[in-house]
Parts: sequence; structure tokens; C-alpha cells
Amino acid sequence: MLDGSLETAHDAAMRSQHVSRVISASPDAVYEYASNVENLPEWAAGLAQSEVARNGDTLLVESPMGRVEVRFVERNRYGVLDHDVTLPSGTVVTNPVRVLPHPDGAEVVFTVRQIELDDEEFARDINLVEADLERLDRQIGQQS
Repeated sequence: MLDGSLETAHDAAMRSQHVSRVISASPDAVYEYASNVENLPEWAAGLAQSEVARNGDTLLVESPMGRVEVRFVERNRYGVLDHDVTLPSGTVVTNPVRVLPHPDGAEVVFTVRQIELDDEEFARDINLVEADLERLDRQIGQQS
């Protein structure tokens, strides 16, 4: 901006909230389960409400936001599950997700970003992610 301000309209509108959950399983076990896209409908209802269809590296899923496209980073040894979600509007939202070692097992940290959401929708999105991480915990517990 010409007035020297570093804030942009995008910066002013977007907030982030980290949501985490500790799971009593090894980080490797949590990552293996969570990174398997076939498992998404079992635990990630905030993203995938039905079977996942594939179009190359892109996943096509029915979500609470409508039909979206999802692309995950390549499988890796660092516990990174970042994924881009292309909303029905065409906006791409990058969702940082990490599976980290924790003294009690693994901690999953998901960063929720307020993009194209009012404050009420943002709060609802945070609640959906919290519920998803709770389901992930239950699913992994059932695997043991």
C-alpha cells in the first residue's frame, strides 16, 4: 500500500486457529491411518462425508461445503498431512496438519483458517475439526 501499511485486505480478513488432540498411539500409527485417504470418511466428516473418488492426484469428495477437490502433500516421514481444498467457489484453502511426537503418544495439530467464512461459520469449522480429531482418536483406538 502507498501509505506504508503492511496490512492487506486479505490479512485483515483471515484468522487462524490451531486445534490439537493427543492420541495414545505412536506418531507413525496415527500418520499411517490418517494419511490413508480411504479412511477419510471414517474420521474426517468435516472434509469427506462419503467415499473418496480419485482423479489422478486429486481427490473428489462431498463435504459440508459441497463437492470439493483435495490434494495432499506426498507421503513423508515428517508427519506432514497438509492438504489444499478447492472450494466450490474456486478458492483454494491450504490446511496445515501435523502429526507430532508427544509424551503420551502423538499430537495432531490442524490449523483452521478463516477464509470465506464469517465468525459464526469459522467457529463451526473449528468445532468440525475438533470432532474430526476426536473421531480420529476413536478410530485409532479401535485399530489397537
